[in-house]
Amino acid sequence: MRKYVLNGAIISATVSAISTFRTGSAGPRDWRFYLSLVASVLTLVVALGTVHKESEEMAEGKDGF
Repeated sequence: MRKYVLNGAIISATVSAISTFRTGSAGPRDWRFYLSLVASVLTLVVALGTVHKESEEMAEGKDGF
């Protein structure tokens, strides 16, 4: 669990998603707001997947090179 919480990519994606939601909720809600939310969520999913894959590779003993 700690590997997910302390990862820089996940922290950055989470802060970005929160910022996008707060900015969009204060302004008009049109298609650009929803597209920004989708992009933020996808960025967070990619970061989670990357951390998961790296941890699996480390467990198997692969260095990734």
